[in-house]
Amino acid sequence: MNFKNNKAIYLQIAEQICDMILLGDCKEEERIPSVREYAAIVEVNFNTVMRSFDYLQSSGIIFNKRGIGYFVTSGAGEKIRSMRKEYFLKNEINDFFWQIYMLEIPVDEIVTMYNNYSKQQKNKLYETNN
Repeated sequence: MNFKNNKAIYLQIAEQICDMILLGDCKEEERIPSVREYAAIVEVNFNTVMRSFDYLQSSGIIFNKRGIGYFVTSGAGEKIRSMRKEYFLKNEINDFFWQIYMLEIPVDEIVTMYNNYSKQQKNKLYETNN
């Protein structure tokens, strides 16, 4: 996994796990890879992944069944969407709008770009699932 320098690695790992939940790769009430398995997958220290799992557990996204492993919480997908939406609207949308304004990008161009992006993502998901 390629990590960005502007965010803690454990948060990037937590985001990747959340993405897997949203994409249906990890389903609600199903077991996710163990801390050691996931550390090997993303090639980081066990303690970094443990910190990610602790963060996700404290956020109500996953839960631990002692001796069995970690599982995706029921309703995790909706919780993730809600948390991300709140963060985006509170912390990122103003910068997004500022860039559109400063660059004089017409709103209809943004809508077209978003629609094209959305179609591409749906096609990728369809190809992956078939």
